[in-house]
Amino acid sequence: MADKKQTAVKPAASKPAVTAPDAVSTPLFTKENYRWMIIGAVIVAVGMFVMSGGKNADPNTFDTNLVYSTSRITVAPVLIVLGLLVEIYAIFKKPKVKQL
Repeated sequence: MADKKQTAVKPAASKPAVTAPDAVSTPLFTKENYRWMIIGAVIVAVGMFVMSGGKNADPNTFDTNLVYSTSRITVAPVLIVLGLLVEIYAIFKKPKVKQL
């Protein structure tokens, strides 16, 4: 009979990822993105504050002019939506590319 040599099969070694020396990883958000996010959060907070309004002088009476005022019904929701739009802009804003 013929001798058969058994060889051990070695698993393929994983090669480390090769990156070009010129490749620079950029952060997802820049300082400007965070600045816009803070501005949007402040606008939303102001809208919530305007919506909360003040308290009634007499807790036993219901004053419709205070509860259904223009600032609570119109201005506050517009501020909140505006703040959320600023937040969306801050997330999707691409960083400026520096020209060499």
